[in-house]
Amino acid sequence: MKILIVGIGKVGYTLAKHLSAEDNDVAVIDKSQEAVDRAGDSLDVLCLKGSGLSASVLLEAGVREADLIIATTPGDEINMLCCLTAKRLGAKNTVARIRDPEYAREVSVLKQELGINMIINPELEAANEIGRVLRFPTAINVETFAGRKVELIAFRVKRGDKLVGRPLSQVMGEIRLPVLFCTAVRGEEVIIPDGNFVPQEQDLMYIAGKPSAITDFFKYEGKYQKRVKHAILIGGGRIAYYLGLGMSQMGMKITIIEQNKRRCQELDELLPDCTIIHGDGTDEQVLEEEHVESAGAVVTLTGRDEENLLTALFASRLQVPKVVAKINRGNYEGIIKTLGIDSVISPKNITAAQIIRYVRALRNTIGSNVETLHRIADGKAEALEFVAREGSRNLREPFRNIRFKKHFLVAAIVRNGAIIIPTGNDWIQENDSVIVITRSSNVNDLNDIFEN
Repeated sequence: MKILIVGIGKVGYTLAKHLSAEDNDVAVIDKSQEAVDRAGDSLDVLCLKGSGLSASVLLEAGVREADLIIATTPGDEINMLCCLTAKRLGAKNTVARIRDPEYAREVSVLKQELGINMIINPELEAANEIGRVLRFPTAINVETFAGRKVELIAFRVKRGDKLVGRPLSQVMGEIRLPVLFCTAVRGEEVIIPDGNFVPQEQDLMYIAGKPSAITDFFKYEGKYQKRVKHAILIGGGRIAYYLGLGMSQMGMKITIIEQNKRRCQELDELLPDCTIIHGDGTDEQVLEEEHVESAGAVVTLTGRDEENLLTALFASRLQVPKVVAKINRGNYEGIIKTLGIDSVISPKNITAAQIIRYVRALRNTIGSNVETLHRIADGKAEALEFVAREGSRNLREPFRNIRFKKHFLVAAIVRNGAIIIPTGNDWIQENDSVIVITRSSNVNDLNDIFEN
């Protein structure tokens, strides 16, 4: 696909990196020479210095032949106008990053009147991701498929867990639950496990199944935690606003600690069901005064990664059951693992993943049948949902008779609303939703999982 990206900040650069690696023809535009040079030095993309609002720059980048233009500059209005201009110049599809909550309430109007195909709000998406984790606090990460019928849950193996030192086949024979262990991350290695795999302490495991079965597994493990009843949010920015709005509507008690007095007054008006505290949420004394240790969760959402990590570490040492930290830069990943902070949210990565899913969906017109895509295991593996179409290979053939490619695993099949965790006796039939885990990327079709 021919893709134009306007704005090469954190999100734009991440998108250019991933989309160019998937054999797309990518061009990037930015007004900053430094940003253009950085992309040109490290990525296989066409780089242009200029404004995404300039028709001449867009035409030079190939907008008339573009299948998609993605506008990710810091300005909402610039992104909207860029998409409008590109559409009139011939771009087939447009994506705009829009962050202002005022615009968030007008998405359908903006899409209809400006012809924008997809609007992405990084802070709203980050809040949704955090909300899923707070609803299932045992999890480090929660992904859903087939209309939330199937969940993929990440959790850390700890000392004393029943999984430690036992082959998965032995564990599965004992629990007898319709779940499947799909992926294991051990150090830097990503493993698609079989029944002989033996989990070790500190492994990051991914388990798939229907929500009730996964809950039963965590009860068996002694890890089950009820939904968080009270969460303290450190920092009162846009993510805190969206999270406070959504979680308070679900009956969760939300306390937001914000340093800026004017912002506190705004939040107090916008979120009448939340408790707003004026103070420095990164100050240990303030946290102790607010009895942070009695909260079910602490979410650190300031604008500084260092403060978020240190405050999350302090909350963990106070044994707060669930701690979530927001980070923007990727160079903290190694430190995060040593600190033991498992639930880390990156708005940049969430936004990029959402747009990449949309790009994969566009390929439906040229033969792809990817319905849903989630990047897991620090982006080293993918979980994909396909729909089995007429003409797909190996329909109604038992799995025991099929040769699958290495590093592919069918985690679940959804057939007429029923969840099937497949064995060698199961098969895929037309119109099934099929959830596949793979270490490969650029997988566009269900047929890609089979050996030739």
